[in-house]
Amino acid sequence: MNGEQAWIDAARQGDQDAFAELVRLYEKRVLALTGRMCGNPEDAAEAAQEAFLAAWQGLRNFRGESSFSTWLYRLASNACVDLLRREKRRGGTLSLDDESLNLDLPAGRSTPQEEVERRELREEIEAGLQALPPEYRSVLVLREVHQLHYEEIGAALGLDAGTVKSRISRGRKRLRNFLSERGNFSAPPASKETRKEGCK
Repeated sequence: MNGEQAWIDAARQGDQDAFAELVRLYEKRVLALTGRMCGNPEDAAEAAQEAFLAAWQGLRNFRGESSFSTWLYRLASNACVDLLRREKRRGGTLSLDDESLNLDLPAGRSTPQEEVERRELREEIEAGLQALPPEYRSVLVLREVHQLHYEEIGAALGLDAGTVKSRISRGRKRLRNFLSERGNFSAPPASKETRKEGCK
């Protein structure tokens, strides 16, 4: 039995020290998720705290059908969505790389002017992500930042893989539209995947 599973079993029996070890193990990853979903450190910390509290309260009912990390991601995502709905906040920044969102920015060496343009575009991307509804933002963050597979995202958010794929596709489309409307994005030639999606 590994250390994590031993802590889970002990925490399930009410061992607070064991649960504290789980918090230490996952704190940075949970804060990375909540930070990108909420957009500012205060909300991120609040959502993370709510997620760990929910984990402590619900641990006795955790059956291990998914991994502990997936279950925790689900609690953290739910806490973020609840907080965003309550406060209806916008703003903050998201640290998603432009390349990871398949925006096909030119690679290679850049002139100072190109670096300025790339930085400005990155800021627009972050603003666009913040403008997305939480259900689209959450799947994009889990996919692009945390590199989870569709099935893992589905398990974390309580969605089937088809819904996850659909929301990722729609979220990317909304983001592209947001950038196009601001004059900061020109659609590249359609890839095989894009052409396939357009032929439904």
